[in-house]
Amino acid sequence: MHDVVLLLHLLAATVWTGGHLVLALSVLPRAISRKSAADLLGFEAVYERVGMPALVILVATGIWLAYGLVPDVGQWFAFTDPVARLVGAKLILLLLTLALAIHARLRLVPKLTEASLVPMAWHIIPVTVISVLFVVVGLSFRTGWFY
Repeated sequence: MHDVVLLLHLLAATVWTGGHLVLALSVLPRAISRKSAADLLGFEAVYERVGMPALVILVATGIWLAYGLVPDVGQWFAFTDPVARLVGAKLILLLLTLALAIHARLRLVPKLTEASLVPMAWHIIPVTVISVLFVVVGLSFRTGWFY
């Protein structure tokens, strides 16, 4: 069962991180150069159909995997054990992602215009960096980079 959950987690991470890299490195620069909020809104409309389910899968499988590695949930933010430290780091990244996602959904996307493309860029860039950090921290479970 663990292998199936890990596979789902990795596939969802691929969708989540890959989508944000495409957004930040391709769609966003084009939208800014063309001064086109429609470019971002079009990407968002398509990506949300796969990105949001990927995020839900990431959260569910991530919690399942974290519990398997550190069964004492109280230790997830203790940062005393190397594995618990990684779990805590991923949870902090998750909280940052959720805060930025809520902010984008409620404040930025509904009011997105050509004039607000740069503030939106300052939102997209940290979300993309965080998504890459998720992958780096996740890989550290195997490599021990952050032990």
